[in-house]
Amino acid sequence: MADLDVRFPAPALAPPGAPPASDEGAAARAQLRRQIASLELRLAGIVAESLAYGPPRPPGVSGQRARPAPDRRGPRVLDLGELEQVRDDLVARVTAGAADLRGRAEHAARARLRLEEMRLHPGRHRFARVTCAELGEGGCGVWQVRPRLGLVGMVAGWWELTLSSGCPLPGSLRHPSTPD
Repeated sequence: MADLDVRFPAPALAPPGAPPASDEGAAARAQLRRQIASLELRLAGIVAESLAYGPPRPPGVSGQRARPAPDRRGPRVLDLGELEQVRDDLVARVTAGAADLRGRAEHAARARLRLEEMRLHPGRHRFARVTCAELGEGGCGVWQVRPRLGLVGMVAGWWELTLSSGCPLPGSLRHPSTPD
């Protein structure tokens, strides 16, 4: 008897993480999960960029509405409707975050122009202040136009732009034995 060369077709190997070909719902869920991952990455980038402008604004301030916490009964696989809801919520948060970031960047640009004007003409901007947080630099520093030699400089019209030394010392400067 001749040797029978029986060859079975090689199983089609799907890329890792790909859903089985027979389940169209699984393909849609995988697509939604990819969209959600992309949106979460964009949202993380927006949050990281906005940290230079200070703490994030509360949800009601930037146009976002606070959403009620979802009812969770433990780990489970989300269905298509729930995944679409998660994606739509992320789209709204990314849109609001990007608008807030643009607003903060525009405010910082106006503050930089004001600071430059203060530097060029300090006498016109007596006692004007621009904080480093307004400039998007973070920190506690404050640029301020002050008289050069106190009262004498104020009378003589000697004004200069100064930068404060930064954040105050942590805790209180009171002596430990003084009562509160």
